[in-house]
Amino acid sequence: MTVVMSPTKEQLYELLTRGVEKIIVKEHLEKRLLAGDKMRLKLGIDPTGSDIHIGHMVVLRKLRAFQELGHQVIIIVGDYTARIGDPSGRDKMREPLTREQVYENLETYQKQIGKVLNLDKTQFSYQSEWFDKVNLTDILEWAGIFTVQQMIERDMYKKRIADGHPIGIHEFMYPLMQGYDSVAINADVEFGGSDQEFNLLIGRTMQEHFKQPPQNILTTSLLVGTDGRKMSKTYNNYIGVLDKPEEMFGKVMSAIDDIIIEYFKLTTDVPLDEIADLERDLKAGLINPRDAKARLAKEIVKIYHGEIAAVAAAAEFDRIFKNREKPSEMAEFKAVKNDYLLPDLMIAAGLSKSKADAKRVIEQGGVKIDDQIVKDWEKEITIKAGMILQVGKRKFVKIGK
Repeated sequence: MTVVMSPTKEQLYELLTRGVEKIIVKEHLEKRLLAGDKMRLKLGIDPTGSDIHIGHMVVLRKLRAFQELGHQVIIIVGDYTARIGDPSGRDKMREPLTREQVYENLETYQKQIGKVLNLDKTQFSYQSEWFDKVNLTDILEWAGIFTVQQMIERDMYKKRIADGHPIGIHEFMYPLMQGYDSVAINADVEFGGSDQEFNLLIGRTMQEHFKQPPQNILTTSLLVGTDGRKMSKTYNNYIGVLDKPEEMFGKVMSAIDDIIIEYFKLTTDVPLDEIADLERDLKAGLINPRDAKARLAKEIVKIYHGEIAAVAAAAEFDRIFKNREKPSEMAEFKAVKNDYLLPDLMIAAGLSKSKADAKRVIEQGGVKIDDQIVKDWEKEITIKAGMILQVGKRKFVKIGK
C-alpha cells in the first residue's frame, strides 16, 4: 500500500500556486494534503487526436507532483465524451468521432502521458465501464439537476446564439457526462485546464446530488503557443511531446521573448526562485533572451528525451544556426521523376502541406536549393542526386533518385 506523505511548507506552496489558476475549495484541499489523507485525483482526457503537445502536459505535471506524495491518479478515458466533443471554447459544433477512431488515438496517449506520470501508479478507467450500463431513466435524472439557462450562460453559447450558429442538445450532455465520471470513481479532486472550470463544477453538483462529498477542483493555466496565441496545430505554434529533440529545441528557440518566463514556470522543473532571478536579469538587460531560451529549450527537451538528447539538440542547433552548417542528419526523399515544379517537390518531400503554402514561402525567399534562394514558384527543378532542399531555417531534405 502506497504511503502518503505530507508536503513540506515549500512543497505545499508550489503545489497550490505554480501553474495554478484556481482551487475550489483551497482551504479544504490544503487541510487534506497536510493531514496526509490519500486522495483520488481525477483527470479526464478525450483522445480526439493522436498526439499531445506540451500545453496538455501542464496539468499532467501538476498531477505528477501530487502522485509523488502518494496520491492516486485516475485518468478517465473519454471513450464516450470524445464522440461528442467538448464544446468548451468552441464557436461551432465539433465533428463526432467513431469509437474506432477514439481507441486508435488512445494507443499513443499512454506512451506520451508516461513521459510525465508514473504509469505503474496510474489507474486508467474508461467511461464505457459505467455508461454502457446507463439507461434513459438515469439520463433524465441527470438532466433534471440542471437548467438550460445554466448551460447557455457560458460565453461560447452566448456567442453562438448571437452569431446564429447551432447548439446541439448533445453538447449539453457533455458536462453532465464528465460530471458523472466524478460520481462513478468517487473523485476527491478533479484537475483540468482553466477553460474546464464549468465542467468541473458540474461534477461537484452531481456528487452532491448522489450524496457524495463534493470534489475539490484545481485548474491550471493554459500554455500559449510559441507565438503568444492559443497553442494549436492550426497556428503551427505548438511543441509536440513526440517531436524529435532537435525539433523541440528549435521550436523553443523560435518562440517570442515574451513567453520565456511563463514557459519556465509551466513546463520545467527549474525552481521558482531561480526563475524570479532570471526574470529580473532579463528585465535589467543582464541576460540575452536568446541565452534564456537556450536554457529553456534544454530543460524542456531533458524532460521528454533525457539529458543526453538535450545536450545533443543544443549542439545541433549551434551547428546549424551559429556555424551555418548543415544538420548532421536529415530526412531523405527519393524522387520518382526527373523534373518537378518547385511547389510539387516541396509537397512530395513533406516540406509543405499545399501549393498555396509552398508558393507563399517561396515568394518570401524561404526556400533554398543547395544554398541558393529560389523565389520563382513556377520554376521547374531538375533532380540531381544529393541536392538539398531547405525550407525556412530548420527544415532540410536530401533529394535522391
